[in-house]
Amino acid sequence: MKSFIFIAAIALLATAPARSQPLVDPNKVAPEYREAAEKRRAEQLRQRECAMKADLVKVLPRDRTAFLNHCLDTMAAKQ
Repeated sequence: MKSFIFIAAIALLATAPARSQPLVDPNKVAPEYREAAEKRRAEQLRQRECAMKADLVKVLPRDRTAFLNHCLDTMAAKQ
C-alpha cells in the first residue's frame, strides 16, 4: 500500500498544471488567416477581461457562466 501511495504522489508531482489557452498571435499565422486570428485574439481579450471582472466581484462558480455571458453581451452591445 505504501508503494502505491508513493507512486501516486510521484505521478501527481510529475504532471504539469492545466493552463488556459494562450492568446493567439496574429503575426505567427499565415497571411490568409491573419484576419481570423486578429478576431480570435480580440475575443480572447474580451473573455479575459470579463473573467477578471468576475474574479474582482467574487462571483460564485454556479453564477459565473451567466455573469460572463452578460458581460460579453454588454461589451458587444457597446461596440
